Amino acid sequence: MEVINRLYETINDRKTHGTDIENSYTAYLFKQGLDKMLKKVGEESSEVIIAAKNQNNDELILELSDLIYHLLVLMSQAGITPDDIERELTVREQKTGNKKPSLD
Repeated sequence: MEVINRLYETINDRKTHGTDIENSYTAYLFKQGLDKMLKKVGEESSEVIIAAKNQNNDELILELSDLIYHLLVLMSQAGITPDDIERELTVREQKTGNKKPSLD
């Protein structure tokens, strides 16, 4: 989680102070707004699916990294922190026997 937290802090810094930084992709995303961020999350999600389907782990690692970055940008925009996600995952980790019944 350490690298995720560092990246999230950099993203927040760009959100707060970096909108005038030239050549900052993160600052560009914040300047473009939510619609651009959502478009990128959708694009990266599709690329993850394709890489997984192609069974190309090198490509999959790259695409997952892109998706995680764009999700962190979206989280920052929404005021959600990695700690918020960690808390939710910890709650879910404690749950068992919550598989939804099959519709077959």
